[in-house]
Amino acid sequence: MPNIKSAKKRVLTTKKETELNNVVKTSMRTAIKNVEKASTKEEAVAKSAVAIKRIDNAASKGVIKANTRDRYKKRVQKIVSTK
Repeated sequence: MPNIKSAKKRVLTTKKETELNNVVKTSMRTAIKNVEKASTKEEAVAKSAVAIKRIDNAASKGVIKANTRDRYKKRVQKIVSTK
C-alpha cells in the first residue's frame, strides 16, 4: 500500500479507470457474441451495426488498439457475410 498522498490518489484513479475500461470491453465482446448467435442474416446485420459501434467506441477510448479494432470489425463482417 502506498504511503505518499499522490500515490494513494493514483491507486484510486487506476481502479476507477480499470472498472470503466472493463465495462467498455465487456459490452463490446457481448455485442460481438450477439452477432455470432444471430439466427438470420437480417438480425446479424442489425446486431453487427451495434457491435461495430461498440468496437469503435472502445478504440476511441483507448481500451483496444487500432489493429485490434480492425481485426474485430473484420471478424464481425465475416460472420455476417457467411450467414
